[in-house]
Amino acid sequence: MAAAVQADDDLVEYGYRRVIITITAVLCALLEIVDTTIVNVALTHMRGSLGATLTDVAWVITAYAIANVIVIPMTSWLSQQFGRRNYFVASIIIFTVCSFLCGNATNIWELVAFRFVQGMGGGALLVTAQTIITESYPVAKRGMAQAIYGMGVIVGPTLGPPLGGYLVDTYSWPYIFYINIPLGIIATILAISFVRSPKYGEKLKANQVDWWGIILLTAFIGSLQFVLEHGQQDDWFNDSLIITLSVVSVLGLILFIWRELTYEHPIVNLSVLKDGNLRIGTVMCFILGFGLYGSTLIIPIYTQSILGWTAMDAGLLLIPGSITTAIMMPFVGNMIQKGVPQGYMVGVGFLIFFFFTLLMHNRMTPDTGAEHLFWPLILRGIGLGLLFVPITTLSLSTLKGKQIGEGAAFTGMMRQLGGSFGIAIITTFITRLSQEHRVNLLTNLDPAKYDVQQRLTGMQHAFMAKGFTADEALKKAYQAIDLSVMKQSTVMSYMDIFLYLGVMFLCCIPIILFIKKGKNKINAADAMH
Repeated sequence: MAAAVQADDDLVEYGYRRVIITITAVLCALLEIVDTTIVNVALTHMRGSLGATLTDVAWVITAYAIANVIVIPMTSWLSQQFGRRNYFVASIIIFTVCSFLCGNATNIWELVAFRFVQGMGGGALLVTAQTIITESYPVAKRGMAQAIYGMGVIVGPTLGPPLGGYLVDTYSWPYIFYINIPLGIIATILAISFVRSPKYGEKLKANQVDWWGIILLTAFIGSLQFVLEHGQQDDWFNDSLIITLSVVSVLGLILFIWRELTYEHPIVNLSVLKDGNLRIGTVMCFILGFGLYGSTLIIPIYTQSILGWTAMDAGLLLIPGSITTAIMMPFVGNMIQKGVPQGYMVGVGFLIFFFFTLLMHNRMTPDTGAEHLFWPLILRGIGLGLLFVPITTLSLSTLKGKQIGEGAAFTGMMRQLGGSFGIAIITTFITRLSQEHRVNLLTNLDPAKYDVQQRLTGMQHAFMAKGFTADEALKKAYQAIDLSVMKQSTVMSYMDIFLYLGVMFLCCIPIILFIKKGKNKINAADAMH
């Protein structure tokens, strides 16, 4: 046991080496996460220059997400096969080279293919960076380590849209990929110079590799991610491809679990989930991904489509909240080091998130101003700060050695899948609830009612004053009312979603009761290192 602890501590760094390793890992995590959202604002420009349809161009996001989620569970195994540093450096190089190729793509499917390979490199960066940071700090300081890593993960999705908007408006869409190249080169040099690999056992021979595990994992995750990304636009289970892939996903999951539990050298070590705190952590990571990506999806859509803001303004709105989270991180890390139970922080974090959703529900109208959204988003930033670090630290708190990498892979995958489920469910609800509210609003707009007639007549006269004939003006008045109803019903659907998200966060608070007491405290022997 003493030897195992000693082996864990071999990777702990001190002084300037730890600072440089931390900067390298955060830079890589930031590169990966910014690239997940930076593309969103450039899709229209890509469509124009590559001559693609909206469905085709959506694959630029889907391909990256699918590759991300497939590679994340395998990162720990791949690190053990090739050595952590080699695998980390190779991932940065793949990501950087593919960024260059994406910028130079001549048609949409070339771009999609390069994005897929870029996602394979990117998914590896996220989890490996988390493992490297965790292992570079002594056990007593791991809360602070997760706080520093968390800054990159939380700020990243928010930086993407305004940065993407600026680059697209000032230069052109390939520059959203080119910006990765200098940063990737710096990260590669730093990783080669400073990152160390733990000593793993013997590597597997080609005939021992869990090829079936890889195939089943790819089938399960790839199909699930496709169903979540394309379900709403393809009308869910009315589409034969969605049904087929749903069946493939379920069968893939069942066979994958059976394979990993029975094979001698599994690609994903499911036995690490015997750790109770990791199990609770993965559930919470899923919920966190759901809330983080779900709310990040609604706010830009609402501000751009309803309030008429630019992509840049919509992105900038989210920045103060992200800065709040970044400021919160070191304080939260410090509280964990001082022994404040992570469970309490998570409970308060969920409660604050509930108040954020309640404020958003109450303040959303078709003409809300930025000043009305500022404080709710600051509140969201505080909530995220209290959720991200404690959940991550709690998940990995009772793991040792290579289990840290395996645990980080599970939490990373569940956060990504939570985001995918969140986006899929929220987009479906927006469509369904908008239609429902529209029907209800239209029943109240009976042309026989006096006040409806008054409004129509007033609008008709306004259009006639602009030179339209009486018939044209009446038609325009009906169109304007229809547009107003559409806007109002969409806003009401967003309000409903925030309310449902709030209830979900409120219901999550009791989960903290299942955290094993004493396990989330750092014992004195470990703190001495």
